[in-house]
Amino acid sequence: MKTSLFKAPFLRSLVGLLGAATLLPGAAHAALNVFACEPEWGSLAKEIGGAQVSVYTATTAMQDPHHIEARPSLIARARNANLLVCTGAELEIGWLPVILAESGNAAIQPGQPGQFMAARHVPLLEKPAVLDRSAGDVHADGNPHIQTDPRNIARVGEALARRMAELDPAQAALYQARWTDFSTRWQAAIARWEQQAAPLRGLPIVVQHKGFPYLENWLGLKEVAVLEPKPGVEPSVGHLARVAAQLQATPARAVLRAAYQSPRPADWLSQRTGIPALALPYTVGGNARASDLFGLFDDTIEQLLKAAP
Repeated sequence: MKTSLFKAPFLRSLVGLLGAATLLPGAAHAALNVFACEPEWGSLAKEIGGAQVSVYTATTAMQDPHHIEARPSLIARARNANLLVCTGAELEIGWLPVILAESGNAAIQPGQPGQFMAARHVPLLEKPAVLDRSAGDVHADGNPHIQTDPRNIARVGEALARRMAELDPAQAALYQARWTDFSTRWQAAIARWEQQAAPLRGLPIVVQHKGFPYLENWLGLKEVAVLEPKPGVEPSVGHLARVAAQLQATPARAVLRAAYQSPRPADWLSQRTGIPALALPYTVGGNARASDLFGLFDDTIEQLLKAAP
């Protein structure tokens, strides 16, 4: 019996290698195909690449990036990608490995230039001293929700522009020029946001999920309570009642949740304590105003200022 070389795994690998080959020096130039795991990285890639990149974003602001189904449509998109841009730090651990394995795309596998993990380019907070999965959805490398600090967007953007230029050297000058323009506007926006947010320093807040440490670190917010008893675990009414009692001794000015999260826990606490519940956009597309990276932080700062004394 003859053994054919043209088995499915071989064909998938061949497709991945051919996709990468279109970007090699001397090859006919094609747009850089980017597979972005989260909206913030898709938006950043578009800022850097403009019309020269084709960006597909795997998730929306109304989805929990921890829990995504590795659908065939996502696998098909990853199969044709030259560059995969994700957060990393185990944020996508429940679904990305399946997509990478099933795509057969050699160009975007771990260790390849076509795989870019944003969390590797920023200092991570909340690294656990001891990794204990019984403590809930704890990430070994640290908290992966890096996109709530615009300074992290800048750090990631600088590294991403370099990687895009390496993969697509024919357009390296364009990527660098667009990054320089974006960076200039971004740094000016950060200065403006920090000036506007000065009244927020020391503001006591409650968070529904441990998803805001980078925002807290940037603006000097003071986290006094968490609604989830463990990261990723829905709070019971009894637990929420205990948090409400705790807040009598340590009052807060706002309850924060991400746009994709259920409003029930934050609303329950708000109704019983009078503390306003804020649904922050969290990423691009989290509400109508957060239609791009600039709007994401414009809206976030404006909402928080409503809770300031």
